[in-house]
Amino acid sequence: MLTEVTATRYVTPLREGGSLPGIVEADDLGTYVMKFTGAGQGRKTLVAEVICGQLARHLGLRVPELVTIQLDPVIGLGEPDQEVQELLKASGGLNLGMDYLPGSIGFDPLAYEMDPVEAGKVVWFDALINNVDRSWRNPNMLVWHGEPWLIDHGATMIWHHNWPGAQASAAKPYDASDHVLAGFGPDVAAAAAELAPQVTEKLLTEVAADVPDEWLVDEPGFDSAADVRRAYVRALLPRAATIHERVTVGERTGGKPSRAPGWLTEHVAPWPHSTRSERSEKSDQKDSGE
Repeated sequence: MLTEVTATRYVTPLREGGSLPGIVEADDLGTYVMKFTGAGQGRKTLVAEVICGQLARHLGLRVPELVTIQLDPVIGLGEPDQEVQELLKASGGLNLGMDYLPGSIGFDPLAYEMDPVEAGKVVWFDALINNVDRSWRNPNMLVWHGEPWLIDHGATMIWHHNWPGAQASAAKPYDASDHVLAGFGPDVAAAAAELAPQVTEKLLTEVAADVPDEWLVDEPGFDSAADVRRAYVRALLPRAATIHERVTVGERTGGKPSRAPGWLTEHVAPWPHSTRSERSEKSDQKDSGE
C-alpha cells in the first residue's frame, strides 16, 4: 500500500511533461512531482506508473518513491494559469506523487557511461512493460548523485487500453533499437537470468495491490477492481519469462542526441567527482601540452 499524503501547496507546473505534471508540497513536509487524474491521459497513466514503478523498485532499479496525494480542488483557485487551474479543479481526490529529486538533471547518453549489465537490466525491464517512451529522443531518465533514475512510466503496458487483445499484445516482441541505452551494449540475457525469476505471480499481485481501487473501478469488461488487478498479472507473468528472446537492437531510426558540454559530463560522472584541484591540474596539463 502506498503512503497517502495531502497536498498543501501547488508550486509550479512541469511543462515538459505531456500530462502537465506539477511540483507540490504535502503535509508530510515532502516535495513531490504530482500526476493528476484530471489530465488528458486519464487514470490509466497513473495505474501504469504505480505498477511499473513498484515493480522496478522490487527488482532493484532506481525509481523515485511513489505516494498517493489527496488534492483539494480549492488549491487551484489562486492559480493565475487557466490551464493549471482547470487541471487542479478536475483532479479532486486521490492523485499520484513521485518523490522530487532536487538537483537532478536529464540523462544524456553522450555524457554518462553505463556498463552493459546495468543497461541490460533497464532494457529488459522496459521490454517487460513494453515501454515505448525511453528513447534517445526522450530518455525519461534522471541523473541524481551520479546515478541514473527511471521516471515516467505512464506510456507503458499499451495492452491495458484494449483488454480483449491484451494477451496477444503482451506476447509481441520489443524493438530496443531507439532505446536510450542501446549504444551501451545492453546484456539482456544476463538481465533476464537475474530478474525474470523474481517476477513471480506473488510479486505481481503485491505490486498490483498498490493501485488504489478508485483508479480501477468501472473498467469495461471487469466486475471488480480485483479482476482488473488479476488481468495485469496475467499479462506480465508470461512475458517476463520469455521477452528476452524477442528483444531486438537494430539500426537507430534517426539522428543523434545533442552532445553534452564538458561541464555537464563532469557533473554527471559517477561519484566521487574529481576535485576542483584535480580539474585544475588537468587543465594545466592540457595548456602545457602534456
